[in-house]
Amino acid sequence: MKRYEGLFILDLTNKEEGLNDAVDKVKATITAAGGKVDVVQKMEKKAFARVPDKRVSSGHYVNIIFDAEPAAISVLRGKFNLVEEVYRVLFTDAPAIPAPIPT
Repeated sequence: MKRYEGLFILDLTNKEEGLNDAVDKVKATITAAGGKVDVVQKMEKKAFARVPDKRVSSGHYVNIIFDAEPAAISVLRGKFNLVEEVYRVLFTDAPAIPAPIPT
């Protein structure tokens, strides 16, 4: 397994569910693809510097660090294209957890 970092921009306009429900849906999708979620960092809602779509001018940013097989990333990209709340997603390699220093 390899460690990845996923930056998700969530579009929650006109949605009945809240941010926590959308994050739970993202975590469940990662887990269903064989990944193991390690860290979830909910950041703030930010306005876009350049508005690509007039209907969406801002988004909730969420950073998720998880472990998964490299083949699962392409599967996840396809699945997140179908999740309505996920506006954009970017996967990068996450830095490895440093080993503890022996004393």
